[in-house]
Amino acid sequence: MKIRLDAVEERIQHAVQRCGRSRGDVTLIAVTKVFPASVIRDAYELGLREFGENYVQEFQGKANEVSDLIGARFHLIGHLQSNKSKIASELFDVIQTVDTPKLAQRLDAAGKPLDVFLEVKLSAEDSKSGALPPELPALIDAVKRCSHLRLAGLMTMPPWSDDAEPSRPYFRALRLLGEQHGLAALSMGMSHDFEVAIEEGATHIRVGTALFGRRKKP
Repeated sequence: MKIRLDAVEERIQHAVQRCGRSRGDVTLIAVTKVFPASVIRDAYELGLREFGENYVQEFQGKANEVSDLIGARFHLIGHLQSNKSKIASELFDVIQTVDTPKLAQRLDAAGKPLDVFLEVKLSAEDSKSGALPPELPALIDAVKRCSHLRLAGLMTMPPWSDDAEPSRPYFRALRLLGEQHGLAALSMGMSHDFEVAIEEGATHIRVGTALFGRRKKP
């Protein structure tokens, strides 16, 4: 794993240098879905502190095994149904996929302080979730009225492509939306396209395969 982490760090360094940013501008989120808790512990030992999971139920089965990792923060980066908001708020420190006022209100009602990102749908794919750009003002207002939620920024997932460049317009669009609404944090970019995301202003990148290899589903 250390070899893979070193390679990812080298890619991040090259990307920030190309666009005149610093390494401290970018948070690496290690995506550990489908991997056991032991992988999270191994990554923690290598210095990683931010972890991403896609499924509430899956992480529920790992949470007790990693609850002693001081300083570790867990991000929900998969779609969240509002009926799972209470358990999600208990398990995670950050919810990156808030896309409706109803979900924000459900999370707030759980009473635990949470950092949240608003997921924005920028592609026409039916499989993608998120609020549409015109819906953002109302969603931002709803989150700001929630006393337990801290609005961090925006998140998106472009259509899949083996080539990183087709993702660039989506990343740029998210950056412009962030600027328009005064939201500095941008969660965008994965293993295959995070350099382009960094060039377009990503502050958080979600990396799984490049760190841990291909996931073998149980």
